[in-house]
Amino acid sequence: MKNRLKMFLVLTLIVPASLSAHEDHDSPTDTVAGFHEALASGDREAVLALLDPAVTIFESGGAELSRDEYASHHLGADMEVSVATSQRIVEERLGAAGEAGWVLTRSETSGSFRDKEIDILGTETVVLRRGDHGWRIVHSHWSSRPRSKSH
Repeated sequence: MKNRLKMFLVLTLIVPASLSAHEDHDSPTDTVAGFHEALASGDREAVLALLDPAVTIFESGGAELSRDEYASHHLGADMEVSVATSQRIVEERLGAAGEAGWVLTRSETSGSFRDKEIDILGTETVVLRRGDHGWRIVHSHWSSRPRSKSH
């Protein structure tokens, strides 16, 4: 009887908590928002969970050709900047066809990072694929430029 009670407690308390920590995202937009929330909170594991192992990331003329490569190169810096700044979405367009989805975003990012003021306009293209665990990012392309005083 004690073993059944222990199993009941495990199934009713522990399993749902672990499932919610790695919940599937229902749409491409949810996945992209979750990715940015994870970056801004410094949650490395959540960021990586939303990337396909074969993700390709283009940024500032460079390319990272897998989740592992991104994790070992720019992920740390991207999290530092996201934690130190705030981002406002100016426009977001999305679409999906079958198992593919895309989110196109224009944003404004501001704040202070390493004693420098940040005030940039950014664009992001994210391509996603729906699989057994929901939507995962397979490609992201980021670009940005300083905001001119006339905007």
